[in-house]
Amino acid sequence: MERMDTGKGREWSELTPAEKRERRFEQSLEPSDISFSSPEAEKVYHARAKRLADAYLMREPDRVPVQMPFGVLPAYWAGADLKTVMYDYDELRRAWKEFLRDFEMDTYTSPGAVMPGRVYDLIDYRLYTWPGHGLPDDAGGHQFVEGEYMMADEYDALIRNPSDFWMRTYLPRVFGIFESFRNLQSFTDIIELPSAYFMPFSRPDVQATLQALIDVGREFPKWMAVVEECTREAQEAGVPSPRGGGLAKAPFDTIGDTLRGTKGIIMDMYRQPKKLLEAIDVMTNLTIDSLLARAKDRRRTTIGFPLHKGADGHMSAKQFETFYWPSLRKVCLALTEEGIVPSLFAEGSYMTRLETVNDFPRGAVAWRFDQTDMATAKRILGDICCISGNVPTSLLSTGTAQEVKEYCRRLIEVCAPGGGYILSAGASIQKAPPDNLRAMMEAAKEYGVYV
Repeated sequence: MERMDTGKGREWSELTPAEKRERRFEQSLEPSDISFSSPEAEKVYHARAKRLADAYLMREPDRVPVQMPFGVLPAYWAGADLKTVMYDYDELRRAWKEFLRDFEMDTYTSPGAVMPGRVYDLIDYRLYTWPGHGLPDDAGGHQFVEGEYMMADEYDALIRNPSDFWMRTYLPRVFGIFESFRNLQSFTDIIELPSAYFMPFSRPDVQATLQALIDVGREFPKWMAVVEECTREAQEAGVPSPRGGGLAKAPFDTIGDTLRGTKGIIMDMYRQPKKLLEAIDVMTNLTIDSLLARAKDRRRTTIGFPLHKGADGHMSAKQFETFYWPSLRKVCLALTEEGIVPSLFAEGSYMTRLETVNDFPRGAVAWRFDQTDMATAKRILGDICCISGNVPTSLLSTGTAQEVKEYCRRLIEVCAPGGGYILSAGASIQKAPPDNLRAMMEAAKEYGVYV
C-alpha cells in the first residue's frame, strides 16, 4: 500500500479528511521545484502561499489575501486583444509577463484560460464562438452556443452506455472533427476475430479525423509550453499559482449546459423527472471517478466548480433540493474525503440556497459569490466555509479607484473577522482601469491586516 510522509508515519488511507486537507496545503507551502529569482522572491512566495492556505483552512492569516479577477485583461493591458493572444503565442507570453511585472498580486492566474485558437479551429468546436470564429475580431470574449445536443428521447442511450453515446453521438454534434465517428461501431462490439470491426477505419473521412487529431496533438503543446512558462516565471518572481485540479461541473450542469440545453432540461424536470434523475446519477458517478483520478496528485488542493443552473430564479427551492444539490453534494463529499477543497463559484444569486448548502465540515468547502449578499453569506456560511467574491465587475470596469477601495473596505469589515475570507470579484473582467485593480490590493493591505 502506498505510503506518504504525513509527519506521523501514517499511511494516506489512515488520515482523516481534515488531515489530508492539511497535508495537501502543507505541500503547497513547500515547493521543491521552483528556482526563485532572489531570496526576497522566495520569502514573499511563502508569505503569499501561506496567506491563501490559511484562508482556505479557516484561519486568520497575516492579512486578507486578494485574488485578482484579471481574466483576459493582460492582453488589453499589453496593447493586444483576445483574438491576437489566442492565435499568437508569443504575444500571449509577452502580455502575461508584462502584467506580472506591472501589478502586485497575491496569486497568479496563468493564461490557461485563453483558448488556443488554432486548436479550436482544428477541432471545429461548435459549443463556443470566439473572436474571428463567429464573433467580430474585436470581441472581448467567447460565447456559449445554447443548443439541444442530446435529444429528449436519448436518455436511455446515455444511461445504458455513456462512453459510447459520447463518442458516436454527442462528440460529432459538438466537434466537427468527430463527424466521421458516427460511422464507427461501438468498441464493445469488438470481441474475438476483431478485424471486421476495424473496417470503418479504412474510410477516408475517418482517416482524416485521425490525422486532424494528430495535428491537434502537435499544436496543443506549443500553447501549453507558453502557459507553463508564464506560470513558472510568476512563481520564480514570488507569486504562487494555486495548485488546483482544474475545473469541474455540477452533474445537473453537465446535462443542462452541454447536452440538453437550458430549455430542454427545464422541460425534462416536468416531463420526465425520473429519467433525468437517473441520468444525473450516471453523470455523478462519472464525475466522481474523473475527479478522484486528479486527486491522486497529492499536490492538488482545490477543484473549481462554476455553478450555472442552480441560481435563484433558475429553479424553485424544491427543484434545487431534488435535481441540483444532492448530486453536487455527493461529488463534493467524495473530494473532501480525499482532502480536496471544492471551490464552488455561485454564479448569479444564491440567497435562497445558503441554508441548504450549509452542509459540510469546517474548512472542507470554499464558496465564491457573484451577486449574493456577502453579509448574509458570512452569517450563514462564514464559520465553516471560506468565502470570497462579490466585488462587482461593473464597478471594477467603470468605477473609480476610490469607489473600488471603499467597496472592498466594506466587504473586508463584514467578511474578514475570524478568517476564512478572500477578497475577489464576482467574475473575471476583460477591461478595467489599472488603478481599480491596484485599489483592491491597497484595500487589503490597509484594512485587511489581522492583529
